[in-house]
Amino acid sequence: MARYFFHLRHEPGSEGLAEDFEGDELPDATAAREHALMVARDLITRTRLDSVRNWFDCSFEITDEQGHSVMTVPFTDTVPEQPDDGEE
Repeated sequence: MARYFFHLRHEPGSEGLAEDFEGDELPDATAAREHALMVARDLITRTRLDSVRNWFDCSFEITDEQGHSVMTVPFTDTVPEQPDDGEE
């Protein structure tokens, strides 16, 4: 298993990044994305912070053990896409 770090981007610049120094062991990048979405949903529904006015402006910047960027997962990805009116 690999260790992934889920850094929370809540605003632009270095002050807007809450670093994850612990990380989580997960089997692969797909599992890391699913984990990020699960945590994002939990934050959106349960957490109120003065520093975060809108959770949907946030994202997780996921890195591996070497500090390389794996992916960015925007919190807006927690909301399933709705079909346009007229589409079924």
